[in-house]
Amino acid sequence: MLLWLVVPLALAVVLIFGLVVGVSRLYRTPRIPHQKTPASLDIRFEEIRFPTAGGKQLYGWWIPNTAPAAPGAPTLVLVHGWRRNVERLLPFIGWLAAAGYHLLVFDARGHGSSDADGYATMLKFARDIQAALDEALRRPEVTPDRLGVLGLSIGGAAAIYAAAHDARIGAVITIGSFAHPGELMRQELLERSIPAVAIPAILRYVEWQVGARLDDIAPERQIATVEAPVLLIHGSEDVVVPAEDGRRLAAAGSSSATLWMVPDHGHSDCDRHPDFRPQVLEFLSTALARPIPAGWSPIP
Repeated sequence: MLLWLVVPLALAVVLIFGLVVGVSRLYRTPRIPHQKTPASLDIRFEEIRFPTAGGKQLYGWWIPNTAPAAPGAPTLVLVHGWRRNVERLLPFIGWLAAAGYHLLVFDARGHGSSDADGYATMLKFARDIQAALDEALRRPEVTPDRLGVLGLSIGGAAAIYAAAHDARIGAVITIGSFAHPGELMRQELLERSIPAVAIPAILRYVEWQVGARLDDIAPERQIATVEAPVLLIHGSEDVVVPAEDGRRLAAAGSSSATLWMVPDHGHSDCDRHPDFRPQVLEFLSTALARPIPAGWSPIP
């Protein structure tokens, strides 16, 4: 009689374990080095490596503002999305550099030319953003109270988390950020025909890997404590991260959070809208003229 109970339970455990292993492989990030650099845009840059959490090193580009009015110029940290690298930010680098910004662009851990460090997570992206801020502030031309972050997809979600824990960030721009990582993963798993009954166990495994509850670190929860101005950009036709995520982030944010729903655009093409550059530059000109609160604390 006992055998009839033990065997199905054992089979269920084996099945869930197999699904967890399969999902772990699904979410691994191949480290694909960039092929082009800012030199392809005739922009002067410096290849850099700098430390991040866990004793790892990040690869990046430092692109100083060389305009005549360079003293006091704002600095932007640019953050790519999942399975991408610094090359993804090249379409942003040219016009932001021309607009007078210092730029620091980097590969997150487990991406591009940066060190591998187990599974890539939103929290690791956020800690890497903070490491990039540390690196920028080592440079004498960087003004400490004029620092902003622009992040794509998971890079935008990580920027929200970083800004909630680091008052040095004076402006945040997200493009296609999700509201809750667990909900996004659940939908992706269902679309890949993973049995719904197995998903809770998979998400608990993810939380174990991340080292935090997904509900606690969700951008939708974190954005309420962000004091810096936030511009949430989301494509109305985004099929990767639903447009509703942008609306939820805006609803959860403080009065400093603004949503621009880009009509007829998706997850990776919002920057092609004719109003994209004017919207971003107008937001930054206002946000980075505002002093940020004194003090900051490392991301836990």
